[in-house]
Amino acid sequence: MNLQKAYLSLIFSTLTIVSCQVGRPTASKTENKASEQISNPTNKVLLRSEIKWEKLNPARGDQSPQAGTVWGDRKGEVPTGFLAKFADGFSSPPHIHNVTYRAVVIKGSIHNDDPKAANMWMKPGSFWTQPKGESHITSAKGEENIALVEIDKGPYLVQPIEEAYDNGERPINIDVSNVVWLDSKKSNWMKTNSKAKISFLWEANDEKGLFVKLPKGYHGSIKTEGTVFHSVVIQGELHYTLPPNQVTKVLDAGSSFSATSKAIHPLSNLNQEVLLYIRTNGSIKID
Repeated sequence: MNLQKAYLSLIFSTLTIVSCQVGRPTASKTENKASEQISNPTNKVLLRSEIKWEKLNPARGDQSPQAGTVWGDRKGEVPTGFLAKFADGFSSPPHIHNVTYRAVVIKGSIHNDDPKAANMWMKPGSFWTQPKGESHITSAKGEENIALVEIDKGPYLVQPIEEAYDNGERPINIDVSNVVWLDSKKSNWMKTNSKAKISFLWEANDEKGLFVKLPKGYHGSIKTEGTVFHSVVIQGELHYTLPPNQVTKVLDAGSSFSATSKAIHPLSNLNQEVLLYIRTNGSIKID
């Protein structure tokens, strides 16, 4: 990543935090007692072990990365999130996409940049965007390399660089070490004295994306209001209790939970910090 992109990343981080602070919901709008029950809960869990994998770019045959749908349909015209899995040493030829995508590194090391750029390996917890029409390559190194990729509308296609164009967007690469975190003193999306932290990444078309960091030994819940809510475990191991039968699922990195209406998500972790990526069109409240 060149100096211009590094500068843009810092500006992007600052602007998104400021913009998301404006008009935040007051605590009274999302305050719920621990004993509150949601009738007809829509909570769902998808374990990484349950994801079905297929070739991301069938035209490359055995050289293609693997893709596993988390929500939506990348071959359709709906918002979609999927896991992309790359072999150690993978490097794509220069190419473009017909849609802009956002991505978060879950495992391994991933490089995504202009074809002539020096390798800048992003570790788990790093976030990047790739504008549609821009020529780039993607590389990976590590025993296991996985990223969460999301698009606002499909289908997701790989196209030749001869069709490259500038749509006015600029790529953003935010290394995990450059993520800016807010605590409960700086964001009322968390209860007072909560040990959780939050980082706002993007906002568009009434939806937003953010990181949530839950400390070691966390035991609480995330309360959500939106009709769109998807959360993917990026790092750590999370215990999720499904209502109403109170069955607890263990979610490793790449697993996810979701809801399509107002919901309470009971969460806990024991031995390590947990990092979540969340996409939603509503407010949330973290205990």
